[in-house]
Formats: sequence, C-alpha cells, structure tokens
Amino acid sequence: MDELFAAKNSPEPGSGKTAAGQSPLADRMRPRALEDIIGQDHIVGPGRLLRRAIQADRLSSVIFYGPPGTGKTSLARVIANTTRAAFESLNAVLSGVKDIREAIDRADERFRLYSKRTILFVDEVHRWNKAQQDALLPWVENGTVILVGATTENPFFEVNRALVSRSRVFQLKSLCSDDLMETARRAAVDTERGYGNWQVRFGEGALEHLVEVAGGDARSLLNALELAVETSPPSWPPPAGEEIFVSMEAAEESIQRRAVLYDRDGDYHFDTISAFIKSVRGSDPDAALYWLAKMVRAGEDPSFIFRRMIILASEDVGLADPHALSVVISCAEAFDRIGFPEGNFPLAHACLYLATAPKSNTAMAFFDALKEVDREDAEVPNHLRDAGRDAESFGHGEGYVYPHAFRDHWAAQQYLPTALRGRTFYIPSLVGYEGNIREEVLKKRELQAAIVLGDGADVANGELLTWSAAAGGREGWFKRLESGRGGLLLSNRDAIFRLASPARHARLLIPLANDGLLLWEGLRRCPEGLVSALVNSDTAREALLRYAVTLDEIEKPEIAVLESEALPSPEQAAEWFSSPQFDHILIREPWKRGFQNNSPQEAFFRLAALAGPLIAPGGGLCLLCSPPCLGERISRILLEECEASGELASEIHRAEELFFSAAAGGLGADPWVWDADTLKNALEEGGFSARFDLLEQKEERLITGRDLAAWFDRKHSRWGAFISKQMGKNDFSNAEELLRRRIQKGPLIWKWKSVLLQAGVNV
Repeated sequence: MDELFAAKNSPEPGSGKTAAGQSPLADRMRPRALEDIIGQDHIVGPGRLLRRAIQADRLSSVIFYGPPGTGKTSLARVIANTTRAAFESLNAVLSGVKDIREAIDRADERFRLYSKRTILFVDEVHRWNKAQQDALLPWVENGTVILVGATTENPFFEVNRALVSRSRVFQLKSLCSDDLMETARRAAVDTERGYGNWQVRFGEGALEHLVEVAGGDARSLLNALELAVETSPPSWPPPAGEEIFVSMEAAEESIQRRAVLYDRDGDYHFDTISAFIKSVRGSDPDAALYWLAKMVRAGEDPSFIFRRMIILASEDVGLADPHALSVVISCAEAFDRIGFPEGNFPLAHACLYLATAPKSNTAMAFFDALKEVDREDAEVPNHLRDAGRDAESFGHGEGYVYPHAFRDHWAAQQYLPTALRGRTFYIPSLVGYEGNIREEVLKKRELQAAIVLGDGADVANGELLTWSAAAGGREGWFKRLESGRGGLLLSNRDAIFRLASPARHARLLIPLANDGLLLWEGLRRCPEGLVSALVNSDTAREALLRYAVTLDEIEKPEIAVLESEALPSPEQAAEWFSSPQFDHILIREPWKRGFQNNSPQEAFFRLAALAGPLIAPGGGLCLLCSPPCLGERISRILLEECEASGELASEIHRAEELFFSAAAGGLGADPWVWDADTLKNALEEGGFSARFDLLEQKEERLITGRDLAAWFDRKHSRWGAFISKQMGKNDFSNAEELLRRRIQKGPLIWKWKSVLLQAGVNV
C-alpha cells in the first residue's frame, strides 16, 4: 500500500507545531474520552457495563488485565478525565508502602472534609508484594479509595485474592489489524499530537509491516511509527507541510519482532501448557510435540508436564484406551530414573502415545453423579442395605439378588436410589476399548430398566407406584410433578443459551420475562454486558427487582413494562435501555404468553417486524416454542398407556392426523393449529433467515377428570368436535372411558416436541 496521510486542512509551511521536544508519540496519542478509545468494544462499547459505569460516574473497584499496549493505562486516563472524584496515580514499580499511605491519607482527608471520593490508579499492580497489596486492602474495603488496577499478568494468580474479590476484573484483548490501522491513521493526521502538520506517506507494505509486527500492541506500533517517521527526513523536524516518505526499509528497521516469551510463573506458562493439552486432546501429534519442546527448552519442570499428562490419560483418553494411564506413569517413572537428556525420550513417548490414542471423556460422568448427590441426598434402597446388623428388625438386605448365583454373573435389579431410577450418568463412547463394551453395557441397562420399572411397581422396595383418589400420597405425586416441570424448564433454558452462546459482554433482550427464568441466567452468562427485560405489569417488575436487590446498581438488569406487545419499538428501546440494539433476543413460548390476541401466523410476522430493528449487526433471535402440531397424541397414550385395542388406537390416530394437518390446509384446517414451518415461514417473510431443530420433550403429568371433560367436549372443544365426527360417538366415548380409567392410576408420561429456532436479519 502506497498511502498518503495528511490532515484535512494542511497548514501553511512553517506555521505548524513540531513533535520535537515533546513526550513520546504513544503517550501523546492516549485517548482523552471514551469516544477516542479504539477497540475493546466488548467492555466499552455502547451499552456495556464499564461504559455505563464510567458515564454514570458510578465506578467500583476494577482491575484491567491484558497484554501490553491494549489500553489499560489509557482507560484509566479516560476515567480521570470523566469522573468528578479525585484521581490519584501510582506505579507499582516505583512506589512503596510509604507512597500508598500518603495517597490514602489524602483520600481520607478529602472524604472526611469534603465527602469527595478518590479513585486510585495503580499501574502494574501485580508488581507489589503481598505486604504492599495488603496495605491497600482496608481502604478499598471501607470505600476510602476506589481501586483501578492495571496488570499484564493474570490477577487471579498475581494479585491478592482479597483485593480481587472486591474488584471487577475486565480483560482487554490485543488490538486487531483494523484497530491498529486506525491508530496509525489518527497519529498521522493529528495536527496537535501527531504528524498532521506534514504529509506522511508509506511505501508499499510498510504500514502493513508495522501493524503486523506490532502484534496487537498499540504502544509498540506508535513507538515504531514515531521512529520511522522522525528518522525518514534528512533532519527533524522538516518544514511544516512537507511530505515524509516512510519506506519498507525504514519500517523494518524501526520495529523488531518481539522475542517469544515464557514465564514459568506467569500467563505464558499457563497458556503454553493449555496449548499442549488441547493439542494432545485434539489428536495432533505435531502440535503436541512443538508445545512440549517449547516447555522443555524454556526449562519447565518435567514432573509438571507428566502430572498434566497423567490427568489427561484419565480425563480425555479414559476407557477408550485403558492402557494409556499405565503408559504415562511408566514413562514418568523412567524419566525419574534417567533424567535429562535421555529423559526426552520417555517425555516424547508419553506425548505421542496420548496424542495418537483414541479419546473418550466419559469419566466426566462422575461429576454428573456429584451434582446429583448435591441436589438430592437419596436413601439407600432396602435390598442394598447391610443385612448383617438389622435384617431381622427392619428387613434390611431382603430381596437382594446375588449376581454370582447366575450363569453370566449378572442379574437385573435396582441399584440406584428410588428417586433416581432410570437416571444415567455413564454413556460409553464408540471408540477403542469402550466401543467394544458399549453394546453390553447398554443391553444390561435396558434389561435392568425393563425389570425394575416394569408393571409400574418397585418390587425391591415393595412400593406400589400408583395413585388413586382413595390412596394416600397425593402430595408426593404433586412434588414429583413440580420437580419434573422444574427440570424441564431448566433444560429448555439451557438449550436456548447453548444455541445463542452469548459472550460475557453480550447485550441481551429478554421479552416476556415475568418468570425470570432467562433473566437470571442471562446475568450469570453476561456479567460485562447488558441484560434488558420486558414484563407486562409493574407488579412483575417490582417482584424481579426485589430479587435483584443484592446486586450493585450498575449490575442490575434493566426492566421495562410493556403490556400490549412482546417487543418494544426502537424509540421505546432507546428510551428504556442503555443500548437501543442487542446482540441476542431470547424468547421462550412467545405465542402462549405474548400474542394471545393474534393468530399464530399474525403473531410471528409481527414478532419479526418488531425484532428486526432491535438486533445489532451480527446478532440474532433465539426462540423456543411448542407448536400444537407437534404436541402429544391421545392415540399414543391410548395405545402405550391404556392398553387400548390396536383398532381403536388406529382410528383415533387417523382422526388426529387429519385434525393436525391444518398447516397444510387439510381437512381439519384451523388457523390456530400450526407447526414449525408456520413459524419459520412467518419469520422469513419478515426479513429473517431462520433454521430450527426439534427438541424431544417429556414430563410426568397428572391428568384430571376436568381435563378430560374439556378435551372430549363435542360442542366447545375444536379437537373434541372434529375427532368425534371422524370416529363416531361410540368409539369416541370408549376412548374417553379408557383414559378416565388410566388417570385413576396416577400421572402418565406426556410427550411432545418443541421448536428451537435461531434467526438472523437478512442484510
């Protein structure tokens, strides 16, 4: 690129200032306001938490963490220019406890005499030892100072834990090439702080070389740019208005590639071992050997590398190759005997074995079991209890089947607690040794489930798993139902967030948020972003805000009341929220809860029209809903749970399929009976590109006589009127009676499908 950079209004020769005698260019070009900051949109972009805190002058203690030259000190300068609080600055390399105490004394005096807060900026805060950091802790704790720390090292390792726990950590990222180009452009055209008084021109590829070698470091780029520009003319400064040509040779001489760094106690250490583990896990032996060689060359402790490989042998290889653990431990023992340099061979041996081994992480099933223990501390079933102490008194151990008494040394019986019957933790993979045992494991599991759960009774515990109006245990059934519904809601919530996959700094809009299900998860997932919500009443808003009372004011969700629509207009969004546009709009069951007065087709087209202007470029809409056409079929319940005759079940199945063919304009055409394509087509007509997946759903559901009366009402139920006409009165009544007898036994399994849809605005 041969590009000329010049100020819009070039000065007359001899009339402009020069850069001679001033501070370095990188210091002169520091941003003065939020609008001047280049990059870091994930923390200071419109609507982001940090930007809102700075603008509102409600900053709490923060630590900026990131590579050199990403703007940590510049952000602190912007805060100093913006805040009404007093601003003190210390450099941890040059300051000690005495300097801290003096700054604290000044801050304490300001607060006592003038009620004025003090923001204390500490650059390179990780350089302070524990005693120095501890000296600052009480004053951060009692609010005398608000700490703004800057560090290139991971604060969770290098900064006092107590200090970190009282601060919010913001991670800055290396600047991209476009950001560095904009940084260079601003320096070249700025007449006050940069080189705008001259016409700076770069030779082919010169500026690109500076940007590339700077490696995301704006300070490195500006230092190189300063050297290149000021050494290119015969003498500095040249007359104002003169052209300065920076050749490729000058650019190459002005910047050198930074040395590869490896700090055994810092981020490079952890980043390199992370790259090594991920390369082995990804079965890339070449990359694994490279990262291993880098660690060895940097002097990494081999015992640390072996320790991580031993963990990986169980975590990532596992039962796909049960010998992997033995191989790595043998290599570690061999290294202990021979040491370097020959010890490189067992190191490489273990690395290559793991990298080329089949992979399985099914050992992670243990942590699912741990979570289940935390949720429910279930009792040991009677037949598994110790029979040696109290079998006569309580019947402990009675009913246990001894597996070795059988030919295959296995017998199907219940081993999990009653509350967890049917719960699976371990799913064998298809690879290696585990692939060989998979079929046998699954076959035994299926047989066990068939015998333990068969006929609706728990033989081992003697507990009849039925319920009727005359029997006790109704409360137990309702508790089970509530638990099942809670699990379903959490599952659907997690499915929505998996699909959206919001970044920590994402801006979320959650309509129809009365229940808070998506709202609180959004706050957990996007702590540096923005979470806005809509509810349909002031009462609902007050209830949600009561739950958020423990949050700091700047961290609370923004909740607005909108009664008549599911989504606001752009004008309303701009008025109610910190950002008028959002990265993700997340909705659960919108038609059921937000558009009852519209037909589904109208509702979803309206949704598209309202959502489009609210979605930021690259953002999207994630939606979960349950179309009637994918709902449960009474014919399935009759056949599978009521032991209905095949003829009766087939008859009602035929009638139901006709009824649910509405979306295709079939015999039972009804605008309120819609399917997944109805939703997708409406959104695409509204300017979205959409794709969806179907989720298999099920839950235990207690059906009442009132439910049956509503379904089988020939006059007031659209379903009942249609099905009765298709089947005939006698068969229709027989189906109702079979269902009525079934529901007397207790809850039944209700199955349906939901649509999980993701849509983006067509450009």
